[in-house]
Amino acid sequence: MPELTPLACRILGCLLEKQLSTPDVYPLSMNTLVNACNQSSNRDPVLSVGEAEVQEALDALLAQGLVETWPGRVVKFAHTAKPTWNLSVQEAALLAELLLRGPQTPGELRTNTRRMYAFPDLAEVEGCLAALMEAEPALALRLTRAPGAREARVAHLLAGPVEAAMVVERGATASASGPRDSHVDQLEAELASLREELAALRAAFEAFKAQF
Repeated sequence: MPELTPLACRILGCLLEKQLSTPDVYPLSMNTLVNACNQSSNRDPVLSVGEAEVQEALDALLAQGLVETWPGRVVKFAHTAKPTWNLSVQEAALLAELLLRGPQTPGELRTNTRRMYAFPDLAEVEGCLAALMEAEPALALRLTRAPGAREARVAHLLAGPVEAAMVVERGATASASGPRDSHVDQLEAELASLREELAALRAAFEAFKAQF
């Protein structure tokens, strides 16, 4: 499996996310894809990339067979990750989240994937993560639990081997602030969902204007 650059991972994550969260505007035009890559919500880190950079990363993904083009008045782009790796909707949502925000605990993933798929419980999250980790080739890896952390985090493997020491240090720093209130998590998830809906409406309006 070819290693992807950080921007290629962001693009693939955006395509997976938008297919599940805003199917009415999927596949994505170049403009919509650039906006999705630079989106400030549900992204870590937040990027500021231009069309030329996105096109270069897209060319690599096209060559690797992970993205395809949809011809029309405006060329659009779609991922082929689900058929390539035989992903279920649940697995696609988890992989998208890992690509967009990096290593997370199963609990964080359950909260952050709500806009794509609402996992009823952690057992289903764990089952789907196991499928990603046991796939051929493996798409995810469970990291060593950081000192003081309640849960181990999971990372994707599409960018190559994970630097475990760096990831553990980051997780330990985050855990030092103490457990987050579940109500805060819920409010953040709802805010993210509203932002997604607003972005979808804007994209649909831009697509409508392009017809004239």
